Amino acid sequence: MEWFNLGDSINMLGLAGAVVILALTIFIVGGYIKKMKDSKADGELAEEEWDGIKEFKNDIPIGWGVTYLVLIIWALWYWFVGYPLNSYSQIGEYNEEVKAYNAKFEEKWQNIDVETLTKMGQNLYLVQCSQCHGVTTEGINGTAANLLEWGKEEGIIRTMKEGSKGLGYMLGDMLPMSETAPGVLNTDEDYKAVAAYVMAEISEAKKTKYPDLVAKGKELFSVATCNACHGDDGKGMDGMAPDLSKYGTPAFVAEVLEKGKKGHIGIMPSFKSQMLTDKQKEALAHFIYSDKN
Repeated sequence: MEWFNLGDSINMLGLAGAVVILALTIFIVGGYIKKMKDSKADGELAEEEWDGIKEFKNDIPIGWGVTYLVLIIWALWYWFVGYPLNSYSQIGEYNEEVKAYNAKFEEKWQNIDVETLTKMGQNLYLVQCSQCHGVTTEGINGTAANLLEWGKEEGIIRTMKEGSKGLGYMLGDMLPMSETAPGVLNTDEDYKAVAAYVMAEISEAKKTKYPDLVAKGKELFSVATCNACHGDDGKGMDGMAPDLSKYGTPAFVAEVLEKGKKGHIGIMPSFKSQMLTDKQKEALAHFIYSDKN
């Protein structure tokens, strides 16, 4: 029987541990049963008394002390020398296999064309993201973020109006602009102007639907104190806040995937580990930013 293969050091260690635990259990239980039969109420009593009841001043039983010491020594050996670090790990083997597969995947699709990359992103999206964001990426009526707005002015406008809950930056969550800069952004045009400035001059996308509003947006960006967190150049002041130059680029999608996001209606888990390769994250970005209509 494979599970009882004593040639496997893990099986042997598990069996030895089971035998020791069984022997200790029999010894200790037997000792207590004997003590229950033979012991008498004698010994030195403590001075404290509760309703006429006192407790004995007893030292810790030698068997208990020895058992604690042995378990502490064994635990230190187990953690620093034994099984976890120096023996076979099924999880470790899986991670190595995934790492090797991902390397082959990246090499195979290194020169993929944009159309195929977008189709790859669509397939990944349907498997990994559509459960929350919907098949058409619109967020299922507020269940999750509306990805149709990602990388566009509409996404910036929504964030300014509703705020944003965390990607784990040092400066924390972003509150709605109506709370952080009341009376500054008063019209829809004001919000569009700031979004236009971010898209045209800060983001590496370098394009906006509202080119006539860029100059106004540049002024409002400072007046509305956006630069207090994002910096005058919008790059987030060395990780203190989101780097707006990534907005509308695959790097923005990759950052959200790696960090996860605490939204207004729940938590998006991180895809930081080997779940997605760099090429797959790029593919997802191409699909999200593509014209899906």
